[in-house]
Amino acid sequence: MAILGNIIKGVIELKDTFSSETNHAEAQEQVLKTLLEKAKDTQFGKHYQFEALLKSSTIQKSFADSIPYFDYNKINEDWWHKLHEDETDVTWPGNPSYFAISSGTTGKTSKRIPVTNAMIDAIREAGIKQVFSLKNFDLPADFFEKEIMMLGSSTNLDEKEDHLEGEISGISASNIPNWFRSYYKPGIEISQIEDWDERVQRIAECAKDWDIGALSGIPSWIELMLQKVIEHHNLNNIHDIWPNLQVYTSGGVAFGPYEKSFKALLGKPVTVIDTYLASEGYIATQIRPETDAMQLNSDNGIYFEFVPFKPEYINEDGSLKNEAPALTIDQIELDQDYVLIISTVSGAWRYLIGDTIEFTDIKRAEIKITGRTKFFLNTVGSQLSVNKMDAAIRDLEEQFNTTFSEYTICAKRGDDDEFYHYWYLGSELTGVDEQNIADALDASLKNANKNYKVARSKALHGVKVNVISPKRFYDWNERNKKKGGQVKMERVMSEDKFADWEAFINGS
Repeated sequence: MAILGNIIKGVIELKDTFSSETNHAEAQEQVLKTLLEKAKDTQFGKHYQFEALLKSSTIQKSFADSIPYFDYNKINEDWWHKLHEDETDVTWPGNPSYFAISSGTTGKTSKRIPVTNAMIDAIREAGIKQVFSLKNFDLPADFFEKEIMMLGSSTNLDEKEDHLEGEISGISASNIPNWFRSYYKPGIEISQIEDWDERVQRIAECAKDWDIGALSGIPSWIELMLQKVIEHHNLNNIHDIWPNLQVYTSGGVAFGPYEKSFKALLGKPVTVIDTYLASEGYIATQIRPETDAMQLNSDNGIYFEFVPFKPEYINEDGSLKNEAPALTIDQIELDQDYVLIISTVSGAWRYLIGDTIEFTDIKRAEIKITGRTKFFLNTVGSQLSVNKMDAAIRDLEEQFNTTFSEYTICAKRGDDDEFYHYWYLGSELTGVDEQNIADALDASLKNANKNYKVARSKALHGVKVNVISPKRFYDWNERNKKKGGQVKMERVMSEDKFADWEAFINGS
């Protein structure tokens, strides 16, 4: 009998009994007031007169009217650079204990995003919320006695002056509570290994000694780890060695593109739970099985604003125009993509995180990630977001009975000086007519997106497809020192980056 599991499950159910449903609008206004109060004496708070904002009867509107939008480059150039010059109380009281290193998917250089102790606490609280929400998924008591494999970046953080640096997954894992360490795999020693391939090899070697009940990590790297374990032990599927694996907590990117290839590695179904942990904070988590949408963490250290994702509000580099309107959580609508803006306990203010989302349930504040502002492909009016591209890839998988676990795209002129969408698709499919795939992809996008259909009748001349091994995408990330951890493949590339990509693929 799973005595400990029954106790843990009972505590979770008891906690849920005494919990009340969050009023997200009220919670968000309180979060903003708390942020302004905490930061009013910082350099940023004095510059933007937080003290006066706190006295406003319309504090959310006054906040939006008084402070401009910031992307990483702007806030770093104006404010965060001071954190590396021995200045204190810059955008948040004191100095951050950590910096999350994020190369992102489009930037040329790594970002260094401050992570305060207050943010570590907020991430931990959001993680506890996720654990308590497991009650909704009707998991058996013995699940709560199994071990959890958290595959992220190395927890061996770099010491720099008065702080530590690493990816947010490594920072989070290095701060797990002591009571959780006995459940946590691959454990402290292996998780500190810098080299991703070496770390995964050690995981494969030790896999037989663990009773894994849950996995957590970015889908592409989880898949590679599972493949290594299966290969190392000559298994048919991962359940041959981890028969009690019941839950996979996905994060970082939409799980949809990986669903088919992920399921191929399993011996039986598992519960997939989506989460949204970014370098800037723990944004949202899925709390119920009826949907794969995630609930915003509206009462926990992050204040959200939402800018309608429309071409007239977006600059070519993906940044926001100053006149773009920002809505609060009580003003949003369904069936509308929004650019996500956050202000946080790490001293990010009206910060363009780079993601676009849509609400699927307003009362519950549940969202889905729909893409990236810089991945919005609007050349010649096609207006393709990543979720539309992902949906088209799912159609292709059904039509051609295969998996396309990775892809990237660029819009550029061909040899005939006409505009084309150039796609590279990652699949082990062989002997395929790439023109047939291109035609099917084109048809799917026309059916799903009226703007794309109009563009195809005018300036967008066609679609070109190359099918390559998924390994080439991982090799590309490794060449760019971006293997493992929070790394995501560029879905849309600029012409310059695409030229570099094609030279890499062609071996030149």
